[in-house]
This record gives sequence, C-alpha cells and structure tokens, in this order.
Amino acid sequence: MSLALDLGVLLATFAVIFPAELPDKSFIATLVLATRYPRLWVWLAASAAFGIQMLIAVAAGQLLSYLPHALVLGVTATLFAVGAVVLVHGGLRARADELAEEEEETREFESRAVAGRHGLAAFATTFAVIFTAEWGDLTQLVTAGQAARTDAPLSVFLGSWLALTAVAGIGVLVGSWLQQRVPLWRIRIVSGALLALLAVVTVVELVRG
Repeated sequence: MSLALDLGVLLATFAVIFPAELPDKSFIATLVLATRYPRLWVWLAASAAFGIQMLIAVAAGQLLSYLPHALVLGVTATLFAVGAVVLVHGGLRARADELAEEEEETREFESRAVAGRHGLAAFATTFAVIFTAEWGDLTQLVTAGQAARTDAPLSVFLGSWLALTAVAGIGVLVGSWLQQRVPLWRIRIVSGALLALLAVVTVVELVRG
C-alpha cells in the first residue's frame, strides 16, 4: 500500500466517479435540499458525508487487496462491469421512465427534508440524507474496487471525494440549469462506457498476471 499521491490514479478515479454521480440520487438530493436550506450548508454537509463514505470505501478496497491478486482483479473487474451495465441500461431507458424515476426520488428526498432551515440543523439534515443515499451506492463500490486495483488509497480517496464534492457543488449551484440542457441518459451512457473500459483493463491485467 502506497500513501504517496499518484496524480494519474487521482485523475482516472475522478474521471470515472464524476460522470457516474451526475445522474445519481445524491445529485438530485443536493438539488432538492439546496432549494430549502442555505446552499453553503448543503454543500459542506454533502462534502462531509461523501468524505466519510469514500473513506469507508477505500478501507474496504484495502481489505480486499489482501486477497490473492488474481481474485482481487476478478472481483474488481466484476464491480466495474456491473456498474457499466447498470449505467448503460439506465441511459437506454425511455425518457419518460427516467423522468418518472427522478420525480419519485425528488419526492423521497423532499419528505426527508423536514428539519430546520439554518445552521447546524440544515447541516445535520443534509448530512443524514446524503449519507443514507450514498450508502452501498455504485460510486462507493467502484471506489472500493479502484482502491483494491491500484493499491493507491490516498489518490483514490482524493479523486472520488473531489468528484463527489464537485457534483454536489453543481447540484447546489446549477442543478436546474444542467437538468434542462444536458440529457442525463447521455451522461449515464458515458459513465457506463468508462466503467466498461476499466473492466476491460482489469481483465487484461488479470490475464497478463
């Protein structure tokens, strides 16, 4: 395990996590919460929740890395492949189905956002919603797989956390604008393609190793 900063791993992790999270429920949650609470508190709370989630994911990836190398690569390739299928399938669904899903998720997060609107109450509410939404999420699984594959936990953590905080910032600042102008199904397909590429790279490593 290396705690040195690997810029290549950081950027690769960012490039996978960022588009994968844009159409995710956490993005919708930050968008909804920012309409009810001060934007800065929403972003800070979301960033804190993402940070803890990614620490857990990287720790799980490090535990996974102690398994035989071939098994690690096999599990990691499976995680990436499953993620690719999930994202591409979501991107290929009918637009009406996608909009219905997003509206349902919006209502869910609106029902959770019942605490106070300022200060620590807003922080606590946002943290609880985002932490719950992200638990066991695809990005957490992908982060764990990336940490196991690269054995560079610090770089993977920073790449995934920066990607998630950037997505939270977009959700807080320009979420409505983005939803109106960029079809989220296209973002899902791009994300799926990136994960499929990582799955192929991991399988190649497995075959060569």
